[in-house]
Amino acid sequence: MNGRYSRQALLPWIGEVGQERIQKATAAVVGVGALGCASSALLARAGVGRLILVDRDHVEESNLQRQALFTEAHWRARLPKAVAAEQALREIRPDLEVEALAEDLGPERARDLFQRAAVVLDGTDNFETRYLLNDAAVEAGRPWIYGGAVSTFGTLLAIRPGLTPCLRCLFPAPPAPGSAPTCDTAGVLGPAAAAVGALQAGEALKVLAGREDLCAPALRGFDLLDGSFSSVRPPREPACPCCGARAFDFLEERGTSRTHRLCGRDGVMVLAPPGTRLDLPSLEARLRAFGPVFRNPYLIQTEWEGHPVTLYADGRALVQKTPDPARARALYARYLGM
Repeated sequence: MNGRYSRQALLPWIGEVGQERIQKATAAVVGVGALGCASSALLARAGVGRLILVDRDHVEESNLQRQALFTEAHWRARLPKAVAAEQALREIRPDLEVEALAEDLGPERARDLFQRAAVVLDGTDNFETRYLLNDAAVEAGRPWIYGGAVSTFGTLLAIRPGLTPCLRCLFPAPPAPGSAPTCDTAGVLGPAAAAVGALQAGEALKVLAGREDLCAPALRGFDLLDGSFSSVRPPREPACPCCGARAFDFLEERGTSRTHRLCGRDGVMVLAPPGTRLDLPSLEARLRAFGPVFRNPYLIQTEWEGHPVTLYADGRALVQKTPDPARARALYARYLGM
C-alpha cells in the first residue's frame, strides 16, 4: 500500500485488510480535553473514517497548556470544545467525517454512541460520566477505553464487556465528591495527559483493525515524574452490580437528575428538558438588563448575582462559584423561567 497510511499498514497486525477496516470504522471520543485532543488527532491521522466528538464545555485559556488541538483563536472566540476540535481535525484531514456534539452526555446519547461506534474513548474528567459510559458499554456489549491523568500520573484500561473487568469491578462506587484529585485541584503535566491519550488511541486502533484480542488486559499506570510504570491484571468480579447483575444504576440515575456538580470546578451544570433550544439573540437582549453579556453562535456568558454563568444553545447552564445544586437551579429558574 502506498500513500498516506502506508507506514501504518506495514504493521503485520494491521496490514491492508486492517487499514481498510479502520477507514470504514466509527469511533467516539467523550470529553475533548487533553486526553480527547490527543486521541482524536491520532485516530484522525490513522485514517479512522468517522469520529463522533462529545463535550459539554468551551475552550478556556487554561486549556491551552495541554489541549493540543486548540489555539488562542479558539479560546478568544469561546468556542465549544467539540466545535473547535472539529475545525482542527478537518485541517489535519479534510476527508474525515466528524460529528461534533456540544452537549452533556446523558443516558440516551451514551446508548446512541455504543450503537454507532465500534469503540468509545474516555476523555472525561469526572467519575459520574465514566460510570455512565461503563453502564452503556456493558449494556451494549461494546468496548470502551478508560483513561485518566492528573498531576504527573496517568492510568488506562481497555474494558471489553464479558472479557475483562468493567469499571465497577475495579471501583464499585465513585469516590466521594471532592475526595479525588483533579486537574483543577492538583494540576496536570501536559505530556502525562498526552501519553494517556496516545495509549488510548493505540488500544482503539486494535479494536478498529479487528484485532481486539491484542488489547492489553491490564490496568496500566505511570508517573512521569520518576519514570515508574505499573501493570495490574485485575479479575472480573462475579458480584459486580453492573457486569455481573446487569444493574445499570448510573444510566437510570443520570436520566432523572437535572443538576451535576463539576469535579474540582466549584460549579454546577443545570440541564434543560430534552429538545430545548434557546434563541440566543433574543435571550442576550433580555439578559442585558441584568449586566454585561457575551454571545457567539453557541453560547452566552453573563453573571447572575455574583455567579459567572455560561448558557448553551441546548438550554444547559454552567453556574459557577457555587457547589449547591439548589442554588444553581434557583438562579436558572429566576433568570430563564425554566
